[in-house]
Amino acid sequence: MSIPLTADGDMEDLPLTVRREKEARAREAREREAREREAQPSGLSAPEPEPVPYAATDAYAYPSAETYPAVVRAIDVPFFKLVLFFIKAVFAAIPALIILAVLLWLGGQALEAAFPELLKAKILITFPNS
Repeated sequence: MSIPLTADGDMEDLPLTVRREKEARAREAREREAREREAQPSGLSAPEPEPVPYAATDAYAYPSAETYPAVVRAIDVPFFKLVLFFIKAVFAAIPALIILAVLLWLGGQALEAAFPELLKAKILITFPNS
């Protein structure tokens, strides 16, 4: 039995997705080289392109406050549109609150079933005789 080693260059130990990606890149490189060979005139070699250095990292830095001096002084939203937005937000929150209450109740019931020795808190409200 032969166990492939990574130094052997055997790709059997790689995951299938990595193998496919590696094969696709190799195929793309072969196709690119074939296109370049076909584009060259016969008997002549194409000159090597000059490497282009990357721009300095300062050009890609985040803009500072002095680069974009802007201050928000006011937001102009009509009052009734703002009221309508908040009414919609309240109605959207109601189902979430119901679901949260049900989940908390179920969690309390599960705790009570798992640990019956826990004390149950009872709040008794009494009114004096009037």
